Amino acid sequence: MTRTFLQEYDVLVAGGGPSGIAAAVAAARQGAKTALVERYGILGGMLTSGHVNPILGATAPGTLLDEVLSRLGVNRMRTRNGEERGFDAEGAKQQLLEMAVEAGADVFLQTPVVEVVREGRRVTGLVIATQEGLRFLGGRVTVDATGDGFVAARAGADCRVGREEDGRCQPATLEFTVYGVEEERGITCWGGTDPVTLPDGRGYAGLCREAAARGELPENVTIVRIHRTGVPGERGINATQANGCDTLTPEGILEAEVILRAQIAPILTFLRKYAPGFEGCRLKGTGSTLGVRETRRVMGDYVISDRDVEEGARHREVVVHNAWYLIDIHNPAGGGQAEGHSQPAQPYDIPYGSLLPRGVEGMLTCGRCISGSHRAHGSYRVSGICFATGQAAGTAAALAAQQGVTPRELAVGDLQEALTRAGVTLFG
Repeated sequence: MTRTFLQEYDVLVAGGGPSGIAAAVAAARQGAKTALVERYGILGGMLTSGHVNPILGATAPGTLLDEVLSRLGVNRMRTRNGEERGFDAEGAKQQLLEMAVEAGADVFLQTPVVEVVREGRRVTGLVIATQEGLRFLGGRVTVDATGDGFVAARAGADCRVGREEDGRCQPATLEFTVYGVEEERGITCWGGTDPVTLPDGRGYAGLCREAAARGELPENVTIVRIHRTGVPGERGINATQANGCDTLTPEGILEAEVILRAQIAPILTFLRKYAPGFEGCRLKGTGSTLGVRETRRVMGDYVISDRDVEEGARHREVVVHNAWYLIDIHNPAGGGQAEGHSQPAQPYDIPYGSLLPRGVEGMLTCGRCISGSHRAHGSYRVSGICFATGQAAGTAAALAAQQGVTPRELAVGDLQEALTRAGVTLFG
């Protein structure tokens, strides 16, 4: 497909969630003419549009994750999930947009990517839908930060969906925020193994399971996770669950929306009845988009394996060092966790090859759609790690564009040197 491009860029970034913001900021700071294309009217992806709070996942020091946490002024809390960083989502909408604009990226809001332009196997641009109609953007290098791997899939990359044995994906969730919680009494619960005890001595997690069994909660909502945000008297609720909806189709998206929005009212009733401090809580807002944990994984030159995450693999071609989060697989076929509870992980390296999609040139991936197994994806899919893979992809895209090579031809040493100059710890 050959078109005359209306605008030409060194780097095109599709998707303005955590990985896309980091990719665009990194590329622009590297001196590349950069466009960030986002389908919604705000940046932040799940952190803002999706009401996903807190920020989870860790990396070695010096990535853009650290800068984001500083800008947002997060509320830190230690749990089995590592450090949870609650934040003010309304403030984040401003801070993340300013971060991208200050870096020098051209930001296209309310602008979905509708098609990919290729010359043979090489991606050369994107077709976007604006209020003025379709527009063609040319790019020397394109970064797929869409989460669903939309750009890579349209470019013909090798994609896998769901777990290897049956293709089932983790369930979709619609997160929401409540206010009016009594801060001193209001409980938190990060998961089904969190030993939260109620004033009458009952375990909160057991109460959730019992309520689901007797119909007070929806059948698959066997745990109502409660997280602090950056605002006193406010909590983020991660509980609704829709299994088996194909969110890569319009029909599946609608099905999930109908199921999940109907679950909010009974969950609120449950919280007011049983959760200390929540007696007078009210609904502040719901995600304006589905929380989709898993769809396409774009297979790359390197596939992050279960063993990499379980044993803490080290790689010479490292671009993200000491990535860490539990192997957190929400049950694709029922409530709770697929493996009883989230499984241990060791800090591991993410190598450059996992950002290079097979069968496609001129592009990189970042965020939850990078190359890995279903179980490994259960660890690296969280926002804290997505910021770091986005920074690596954006830096690589800028260097490749400036050197006139494809991302696959780029010397990894050049990329590692640029990341180190930016303050990122890659070794040690």
